[in-house]
Amino acid sequence: MKKSLSLKTAGLALVAGLAFASCNQAPKEGDKATITDEKATADATGQTFVVDTAASEVQFTGNGVGKNHPGTFKLTSGTVAVANEQITGGEFTINIKSLTLEEQGEMFETKLKPHLLSGDFFDAEKFGTAKFEITKVEPYQSDGKDTSLVAGANFSVSGNFTLKGVTKNITFPARIELDDNALEAEANFNIDRRQWQMNYGNDKTLGDKFISETVNIELDLEAKRQGGAATASAQ
Repeated sequence: MKKSLSLKTAGLALVAGLAFASCNQAPKEGDKATITDEKATADATGQTFVVDTAASEVQFTGNGVGKNHPGTFKLTSGTVAVANEQITGGEFTINIKSLTLEEQGEMFETKLKPHLLSGDFFDAEKFGTAKFEITKVEPYQSDGKDTSLVAGANFSVSGNFTLKGVTKNITFPARIELDDNALEAEANFNIDRRQWQMNYGNDKTLGDKFISETVNIELDLEAKRQGGAATASAQ
């Protein structure tokens, strides 16, 4: 039976994405992530949990004028370190070239997807991966005004996110659950893509071709204890 992690510095998270235009839909809502300069990474100690890359993914939604466009990235690899029921560190690598779009059709596959992978956006040929490295995790408590959209959010996660050669530290609420053999994490937050030098289309004079700087990220992460079933608590 899963239990919520206890307090103290720890971490878990993930990473990031962006996209845009088509479909008359309201902008995707998410918790507002705090973005600061790069910080020292956490010292990972204890038992290693290996990310299940087949079961984990990063979803993204970009916003235009009355439009949004969702897609997904897969993780290449990832680990989380746990000691005394607390995450002590970890890192995750995102495969930028794994980008898939939710909507199907020739326009999305032959025009939008190649454009997103081009130098205007991710520049996937030069920067084929993105990376998230845990720096800190603290207990999350709503003050009544700042309430997470993630049901059961219990931690505030911080980590260095590197995309297109630019590293920034991001902090967001997350729900993290752990038992002896498995770890699950969920988050839903917004970032400003301009912090990673993605400025294409962010000009309001473009009218209905305007692309918002705000990108929504949804993380769904599963990890399994390395070495199979636990025989004792991680120390």
